Amino acid sequence: MNSLRYLAFLLTFQIAASYGAAQTLPVFTDVTKEAGINVKHSYGDSDLSNIVEGTGAGAMFFDYDGDGLLDIYFVNGCWLKNVNDNRGRRLRGKLANSLLRNNGDGTFKDVTNEAGVGDKGFGFGCSAADFDRDGDLDLYVLNYGPNVFYRNNADGTFTDISRSSGLADANWSLSAPWLDYDGDGDLDVYVANYLEYDSGKFRSYYAAAGYPGPLSYRGQPDTLYRNNGDGTFSDVTKQAGVFQPNGRAMSATAADLNNDGFTDLYVPNDAMENYYFRNTGKGTFESEGLMMGMAFGEGGQGVSSMGPAIGDVDRDGWLDIYVPDMGYGCLLMNRKDYFEDRTEPANLAVVCGQYTGWGGVLLDYDCDGYLDIFVANGNAHHEYTEEDVLMRNDGEGKFVDVADKSGAYFREKHVGRGATYGDYDNDGDLDLLVINLNDTPRLLRNDGGNKKNWLIVEARLPAGESDAIGARVTVTVGSLVQVRDMIPVTGYLSQADPRCHFGLGEAAKADAVKIRWPDKRTVELKDVNANQILKVIQEF
Repeated sequence: MNSLRYLAFLLTFQIAASYGAAQTLPVFTDVTKEAGINVKHSYGDSDLSNIVEGTGAGAMFFDYDGDGLLDIYFVNGCWLKNVNDNRGRRLRGKLANSLLRNNGDGTFKDVTNEAGVGDKGFGFGCSAADFDRDGDLDLYVLNYGPNVFYRNNADGTFTDISRSSGLADANWSLSAPWLDYDGDGDLDVYVANYLEYDSGKFRSYYAAAGYPGPLSYRGQPDTLYRNNGDGTFSDVTKQAGVFQPNGRAMSATAADLNNDGFTDLYVPNDAMENYYFRNTGKGTFESEGLMMGMAFGEGGQGVSSMGPAIGDVDRDGWLDIYVPDMGYGCLLMNRKDYFEDRTEPANLAVVCGQYTGWGGVLLDYDCDGYLDIFVANGNAHHEYTEEDVLMRNDGEGKFVDVADKSGAYFREKHVGRGATYGDYDNDGDLDLLVINLNDTPRLLRNDGGNKKNWLIVEARLPAGESDAIGARVTVTVGSLVQVRDMIPVTGYLSQADPRCHFGLGEAAKADAVKIRWPDKRTVELKDVNANQILKVIQEF
């Protein structure tokens, strides 16, 4: 009898302890309304009826006016005769993209019209970079049809230079990471294109699926544009070695995946192999996805890969990749000579396998020094809602499902698509922005993530103080070494806070902060105090 009482006491104590621990975790609070975010995504129709409408959209955190506060850009769909049904004509000309300026008090103001960036094309993704090195961020919008490129005028307005720049790509574009692939000091751009939609001509498909899937259409080649340094870009796809005529890119990102100092490209495709292009450092790339184990999922299948998130999950100094998909997703761990799929051993398959993953994010939401995973979920062919996923890294190679302990939002269901992160209130923890198909987005404020110590590193180039895109930031705290590459285009159709965020746990300072600049020069700072946004400008 006494042993039973002791067992009951022990179980009660364990449950109470577990509950108490759970209570210390941060929560995400939906502040969309109080932040003044009134935009709504639309696919330009009354009913979801084809792959163009179902692909959804992303969004972007970026500081377009240089005031140190993250603003938001939302892309939207539109009504197109060769895409949407006639019933959707009531939406013709009424949908546009939106730019929301951060007021610095937790709210945003819609400045789309005064900024001149309310494109009315069928938008999917967006990215921003200082292509002309004048110190402000220029805006690239990825459309079904011609893309739109806006030059920042540094006075709160933008000028459309799509045609004159050569970036009015007429394909169906979804994502566009910026990188200096040839090391000449200016930023080039890789445009990930999807497929050739046939205006609904193909009708031989399983009716319950809602509409034909990606294999019913021809893929489109992606395009690598070289910055000519004079305000124009040139198509160098073939000479750079990245031409693939039948790809079906869902997004793309860039990072130094083999630690050789050159920025590589990773491109997840829909229902076929994914591409890994290794930068040779000579202005060309080598396609090595199959050889490196990065082309397929664990079972060898061509999964429906979505947006790639890159980060050092196991803190070994080598960047890993997480890719959501319509099945279990893929956690590809970098083993230097190859990538190992650790989705199932990491406990991700059993949780994520029940959902349809789209916007995946790697972020240290609780500032403990380990990257966690957020995934926005939603049915691909119907407006069937699903819960989103939040998996906490336990530091021992596994992830723990903490969604039910992380706020009321995770008890809701949405048709999720893009997702991204940024510290919009500059309080040291990372907030989330989720884009939902044919619905309002959700801004999720991180409450409690900054209870542990943190450090944000803002690496800037000399002269115009442009973001040092491609720089590698390494932060050391005792035996903990964290690595980030400054490439903000990440996840599904989206761009994140370009600043590098590091959780420091209980440490009151970082022993060292090392920056490897895009030109390979380095700088190292010692004994850097925690809980600050550290701006470092490269010396001439």
